[in-house]
Amino acid sequence: MTVTLVNPPELPEIDVYHQVSIASGTKLVFVAGQVAWETGPDLAAQVEQCYVNVGAALAAAGGSFDDVVKLICYVVDWTPDKMPALLDGIARGSAKLGTTAKPPATLIGVAALDVPEHLVEVEVTAVR
Repeated sequence: MTVTLVNPPELPEIDVYHQVSIASGTKLVFVAGQVAWETGPDLAAQVEQCYVNVGAALAAAGGSFDDVVKLICYVVDWTPDKMPALLDGIARGSAKLGTTAKPPATLIGVAALDVPEHLVEVEVTAVR
């Protein structure tokens, strides 16, 4: 399987993700939104654990975070001042997974998740 990440010159280059993901493979992998159950109310720690959980789900499908073609991150009560914690959690989670992949991503602010303790949920689609 090959994933090629691209930033077309006509679109803004974003340093935390690529605008386009071109995937070739034979198996689609859809990972349900992952949350952090035992990290406490720390956004960065929850993001890190979400990434680790996604990595475990992908491994169960025979893949890795490098196979991700689309990532969606849902953050409770999103405001731009939360960006440093979000990016810190992404960096820590990526380091634990040994990946530098920056697939196309969408950040969605939400009013709430399944339980009040959850501040973030990460969902991915991958191609194997």
